[in-house]
Amino acid sequence: MFKELEIRTRDRIDFVDITNKLKEIVRQSNIEEGLMTVFIPHTTAGVTINEHADPSVISDIKKQLEKLVPLNNGYSHSEGNSDAHIKASLIGSSVNIIIRNGELMLGTWQGVFFCEFDGPRRRKIYVYIKQ
Repeated sequence: MFKELEIRTRDRIDFVDITNKLKEIVRQSNIEEGLMTVFIPHTTAGVTINEHADPSVISDIKKQLEKLVPLNNGYSHSEGNSDAHIKASLIGSSVNIIIRNGELMLGTWQGVFFCEFDGPRRRKIYVYIKQ
């Protein structure tokens, strides 16, 4: 089963919790056992699984990524968004999540985040479930 989601980000760097959207896709699929792949088809955005109970964790991740890869650091890329490309490469463009008993097998504190590094933009998320 394939599903395409569209998302609008609000800031240049924006982490959007998409966990509930993914849970709804699983529910609608009626698939009890399988594997969900979430893929981001953009070079300046990514996806990660991390804590979604305490928003300060995401805030800390964003701060540290900015320290590691600052916006302006003498990059060669002419579009001025090299930092976004590098951050997206560090985070990654896909995650896999096991589906068991019709539920995503995420840990108690885990959530799935779309990670924007060159926003605000309208973005796509591809979701594929294999039974």
